Amino acid sequence: MDPADSNTSYVLGYTEAEHGRLIRQAALLGPVTERFFRDAGVGTGHSVLELGSGMGDVAMLVARLVGPSGQVLGIERDADSIKIAQARVADAGFRNVSFSQKDITQLQSEKQFDAAVGRFILQFVPDPVSVVRTLAASLRPGGIVAFHEPQWQPYQDLLRQLPLIRACALTVRNTMQSSGVRTDSGLSLHNVFQQAGLPAPHMRIEMLLGAQPGFTIWICDLLFSLLPKARQHGISLDALGNLETLTERVHAEVTAANAVVPIIALVAAWSIVPAAKS
Repeated sequence: MDPADSNTSYVLGYTEAEHGRLIRQAALLGPVTERFFRDAGVGTGHSVLELGSGMGDVAMLVARLVGPSGQVLGIERDADSIKIAQARVADAGFRNVSFSQKDITQLQSEKQFDAAVGRFILQFVPDPVSVVRTLAASLRPGGIVAFHEPQWQPYQDLLRQLPLIRACALTVRNTMQSSGVRTDSGLSLHNVFQQAGLPAPHMRIEMLLGAQPGFTIWICDLLFSLLPKARQHGISLDALGNLETLTERVHAEVTAANAVVPIIALVAAWSIVPAAKS
């Protein structure tokens, strides 16, 4: 991810632990995002602008979709993240992916791409309409704008019978909101796209469910990356108990209830840049 929020630093930080969290999260979400981008029309031979590259997972996902005849340019503002992403891309054998270090609010319109995509990016941007408008201006007529953004309320609603994991979710959401993150940015994409001059987007919402550790501890992973911000904003952690045993206790709660838990609701929105009027 490459947020360009109004704070001086990314709310989730750039620590080694956060890098690992992003890679684990990408493994869970990858199949959903890949199907979304396929349905949006991203395909063989396309030149794609990918925002907020982070560890490079979405860039590599897109690289598979466009094939050797296509190209992916990932935008990321953190130099260390780019180094890791470049190494991972090289290890995976992709030759059609490159990265550029810049803030996503400073993109230039060049009309050279067939698609612009991102996952969990616009929630961090102070003016998503401006960013999407610039992206649309960077695409050829018929180009695709496609974003996956989160919707927290459905996630929290499905945790009502699991008090500990729900307390984690509330702590994370409160911390993100206090840091200026729009935690329910998914549904807002309907208006964001239109205000940016695009047709009303096609949209859908999906939630993955599971009981294995990847699902049960996803929220703990996120919480630990956010702890410095939670403490900075005075968010109470009392309901969580001993943080050193939190992950184990969350997983045990889900197991004891014989329940499945979701990962955050994924809102997909995609639209096509119209041809210029003659």
